[in-house]
Amino acid sequence: MSQVVDHLAELTGFRDRDVMDVTLVMALRDLLEPESVAIYRSIGEPGEERWLTRAHLRAGDAVASADPLWAKPANLPKGSDHPLRLEAMRSRSVTQVAQGGQWLYLFPIATDRDVVGVIEILSTRRLGTGAQRMVSSVLRIYHNFQGLLDYSERDTLTGLLNRKTFDESFLKVLSDIPTRPDTQHEAEDRRHETAVQHYVLGVIDIDHFKTVNDRFGHLIGDEVLLLLSRLMRGSFRFHDMLYRFGGEEFVVLMRCDEEVHAGEAFERLRLNTERYAFPQVGRITVSIGFTEVRPGDGPADAFERADKAVYHAKGHGRNQVHNYAALVASGVIKESAQLSDVELF
Repeated sequence: MSQVVDHLAELTGFRDRDVMDVTLVMALRDLLEPESVAIYRSIGEPGEERWLTRAHLRAGDAVASADPLWAKPANLPKGSDHPLRLEAMRSRSVTQVAQGGQWLYLFPIATDRDVVGVIEILSTRRLGTGAQRMVSSVLRIYHNFQGLLDYSERDTLTGLLNRKTFDESFLKVLSDIPTRPDTQHEAEDRRHETAVQHYVLGVIDIDHFKTVNDRFGHLIGDEVLLLLSRLMRGSFRFHDMLYRFGGEEFVVLMRCDEEVHAGEAFERLRLNTERYAFPQVGRITVSIGFTEVRPGDGPADAFERADKAVYHAKGHGRNQVHNYAALVASGVIKESAQLSDVELF
């Protein structure tokens, strides 16, 4: 019992979801001593699901393996490749299957909104009722703690990440950007046809949102914000980080092969918004500005550049997407000074 308590204390001692998932599989491996334990998340639209490995630990492993958060969905296993996982999610119940002298157990992982994945345990011996109940109890605590994190990290109206989580996410992104080009590695990347990754920050502002509130009231205004957040989820990829900064302002932090790909994603959101029939309100448009995150940037630096591009869009007709670098290159706006030592929030 003390071992279980120790693992639960460790599990709830972290606010980083990646660390929590690794801690969870380590706890289950120590408690059950199976051949392997893994967390798989289902991503993508129904019928096009892919499996993202959040943490996978075998009996002799010292460190858990995982897919990178920025993994391309096309490179991940298809949902249909593992139908037992899908069935466990759909039935919301524990699945056990005998496989070549071993036992495979699948426990669904749920959030307050949906079932999002499974815990997969492979064991040489059958788990008794008590062991299965213990795993389910640990998962309930895991679920409850994830809910507490959601409450503190997410905007209550839209469910997007909130403003106070942005700095930490930005600094993680910044740590992944090389401070200087490595010509040898760049040459190797070209030989292996590996694209250089770029991190992009975009600012999205609803055009004439004050008019919506004034004409239709704040309840309808809130509905517009909620519907726009859904359009954002449909326009960007599962691993793009979507934030509501308050009011009608939203932020996207994303990784892409080229800046042009970021521009295509933002243009897709602009078009999806323009074409959507918002109940009672009708047509809504957004103005969007984006910039590449640079080595040495502070959160304020990138945000200020993207915001300048938004202001340009609003001053030149609205319902537009603008790349800050392109505006500077064309001489339309002047390069911003660094603001790294200035607090954004």
